[in-house]
Amino acid sequence: MERQLPQIRSRGTPLNPSGRFEPLSLEATPGDAWEPDGGWEPNPEEADRRPTRVFRDATRSILTRNRSPDVGFDWSLNPYRGCEHGCVYCYARPTHEYLGFSAGLDFESRILAKMEAATLLRGALASPRWSPQTLVMSGVTDPYQPVESRLGITRGCLEVLAECRHPVALITKSRRVLRDLDLLGELAAVEAAHVTVSVTTLDRDLQRALEPRASSPEARLEAIRGLAGAGVPVAVNVAPVIPGLTDHEIPAILEAAAAAGAEAAGFVLLRLPFGVKDLFMEWVGAHRPDRAGRILSRIRETREGALYRSPFGTRMRGTGEYARQIEGLFTVSARRFGLDRRSLGLSVRAFRRPASKARGPRSTGSPGPSSQMDLFQQEMAE
Repeated sequence: MERQLPQIRSRGTPLNPSGRFEPLSLEATPGDAWEPDGGWEPNPEEADRRPTRVFRDATRSILTRNRSPDVGFDWSLNPYRGCEHGCVYCYARPTHEYLGFSAGLDFESRILAKMEAATLLRGALASPRWSPQTLVMSGVTDPYQPVESRLGITRGCLEVLAECRHPVALITKSRRVLRDLDLLGELAAVEAAHVTVSVTTLDRDLQRALEPRASSPEARLEAIRGLAGAGVPVAVNVAPVIPGLTDHEIPAILEAAAAAGAEAAGFVLLRLPFGVKDLFMEWVGAHRPDRAGRILSRIRETREGALYRSPFGTRMRGTGEYARQIEGLFTVSARRFGLDRRSLGLSVRAFRRPASKARGPRSTGSPGPSSQMDLFQQEMAE
């Protein structure tokens, strides 16, 4: 495969196809990057950039019910829509199409922020109809993506959860989670918090190409060490495992995570729903042209000849001999490094309904309300 599109600095994909629900499909060509009216970038100096723009999400509900039978939780909390990490393989990319955005570049550069998330969460937990149970942050975004450093929405939600002693399971690729050790420690003390850190590869160059704005592999291991040292139960998720590209790293990732203090482990096979297939194929051709055929062939071996199949029960693990080999390698490695011994279950015993009025925010250096609002008047480039 030959790269035909201009590179976009620190982004997972240069593609920005129209969504499934849009009547027109527009594509940029290399020349568009140099044309003021080309619809791609305004001038040569900006040809390799795509600033992040943040929009207010006016949603009036904050908790999302999961109805998929093969996902191990019922409710999730997503502080954002879209994710600046820019992981090219992200299965959540197609969710942006429901908002009129693209699953490509828009997903990682047009972020919707739920500015009222903490207030909405307080109201939801105060309702007598709410039965306390583990909330997962997050199912279709990373709660600690770069914009969280400025907005502090995730921290605001954790403050409510800590006040209520409500159980929460965090999933992230970011070292930024260490900022909230105070709140996570409080919750962990009453068995109401654990964190899963996702690690795709230990190869920094590969990670940077796959996940351009996520924390480095070493920074994620540092996050595991910091969480474990603070008494917060932490697991590692080898996710996604990319057949033919990263599956051989499973033992090394588990060994490093165990040494850093992880207590449990899981894995998820690469998932490429809808247009994510095209984004990933472009990425493979651009970044691993000499191995593209083998990688795509291996993926198809785990998906009955396709790049993706989505039946419940098999979409997370795949099918076929090669998928069984991957699962076997994970199982043996997890046992070898002691990561198959503990379930990080959470308790609702300490839960209490929130106070009628919110407490003041705890200081972390995050911006206050006025500076948060200022962010919606400007573009942000990380």
